[in-house]
Amino acid sequence: MIVSSSGKTVEVALLENSKLVEIHRQRATDQFTVGDVFIGQIKRVTAPLNAAFVDIGHKKDAFLHYTDLGPRVRSLQKFYQLTANGKNNTAKLDKFKFEPEIVKTGKIDEVFKRRQVVLAQVLKEPISTKGPRLSCEITIPGRYLVITPFNETVAVSKKISTSEERKRLQLLVESIRPKNFGVIVRTAAEGKGVGDLLEEIELLSKKWKTIYDAAKTAKAPAKLLSEVDKTTGLLRDLLTPDFSRIVVDDKDLFETVKAYVSDVAPNKVNIVHLHKGNKPVFDANGITKQIKSSFGKTATMSSGAYIVIEHTEAMHTIDVNSGNKMPSQNQAEAVLKINLESAAEIARQLRLRDIGGIIVVDFIDMRDAEHRKKLVTAMRKAMKNDRAQHTILPLSKFGLMQITRQRVRPEVKITTAEKCPTCNGTGKVNATILLTDEIERALNFIMESRPKAKLKLKVHPFIAAYLKRGLPSLQMKWYLKHYRWLQILEDNDFPVTSFKFYDGEEDEIKL
Repeated sequence: MIVSSSGKTVEVALLENSKLVEIHRQRATDQFTVGDVFIGQIKRVTAPLNAAFVDIGHKKDAFLHYTDLGPRVRSLQKFYQLTANGKNNTAKLDKFKFEPEIVKTGKIDEVFKRRQVVLAQVLKEPISTKGPRLSCEITIPGRYLVITPFNETVAVSKKISTSEERKRLQLLVESIRPKNFGVIVRTAAEGKGVGDLLEEIELLSKKWKTIYDAAKTAKAPAKLLSEVDKTTGLLRDLLTPDFSRIVVDDKDLFETVKAYVSDVAPNKVNIVHLHKGNKPVFDANGITKQIKSSFGKTATMSSGAYIVIEHTEAMHTIDVNSGNKMPSQNQAEAVLKINLESAAEIARQLRLRDIGGIIVVDFIDMRDAEHRKKLVTAMRKAMKNDRAQHTILPLSKFGLMQITRQRVRPEVKITTAEKCPTCNGTGKVNATILLTDEIERALNFIMESRPKAKLKLKVHPFIAAYLKRGLPSLQMKWYLKHYRWLQILEDNDFPVTSFKFYDGEEDEIKL
């Protein structure tokens, strides 16, 4: 995991076998994260949709469908009403009397009315023109467990390897869970003892108390509980013994991550590193290059085959092409090889771009039934690490594979097109051969106006290589002229004809 923090934005990249598989961005101004708990006011109840639109402070009203209410929604609403009216003096549910469950085939207007205040949790972030999607089944996730108020069920992850371990965890959690709280046991709980799980239940119960305390005085719309930040949330959900490195470029964030890892996995704390190089952390770890090569319309693989990803309003379509390197002999085996390679790349692209909804893949036609079976198996294996819920159907008679993938967040879109660095999009070309003259003139001026400042020059890697080339290089000539060393920094995102000077405090020197 590589974490880049630039003050207002935190970017988290996840690499598997040095390949970029996920990229997450969080801005300080982001209002919503999946998992945030709100109280909102119902603006309107729409019977044909069997849903309500709720004001939780977003410019678009949030969407609450009847199927997302959960059977115990009346109990949740009763708890909130009693708390808000000062008639409930504890967050515990030991003596709480449940209301009857709602039926699965009921109507939204039987449960909620206009202007009613509702306690709900963000299920999906705002996507496109839609507001956030809400759920009234509150879940509070931790590293090993997830607690669900107004529930009695204990569920154990099916990914836990043995039935004996699942049974042990089931009995253990049953004995320590608070009354009227359900518990979901996560895969990370495998092998953990009663001390670890009890400590986590106490921590999650405190979060539920935070909701209770906030609900006593909050007026709708208001946030009652914030999910943890993106970095800590990803560590909580993803950190496994397979992690070999976590690199952070911000000192404060580094301390936060290190403290979190030392709490949940003390034996892994030495994998957390603070990035100290001159290059940006994404450049130093080859992520910028992978982003540039992975987010276009076309993604090319090492064999020369490529996939074309198109987006329509209803679905995403992916076309697999062999390129111009298809061998003339044994074509069936060659087609299978290209399709298997494409399956791995498609699985990576779906995670990387966080593509959701319906995806239709047009693989190269295969007549051999065994080959078709191998392809479906390979696709399911490639998507095994994908945390989003998904379904993969066998190839249809037309050779198409249909995939559905859960959509929780907006699709990640990064433009890989750049303005022409020479004309800057104007169509008019400046004399780029004079760039070094421009840099030198600016340098002479800065040397005179700032005689003691430490100077840095940031340019495109091609220009940096030119300035450092030869004996003596231009960099050395400037040193001999001014008796002050100019540090030259490379930035892949710089246009070839741009340059910027910075002082020792990393502030840009405006010319």
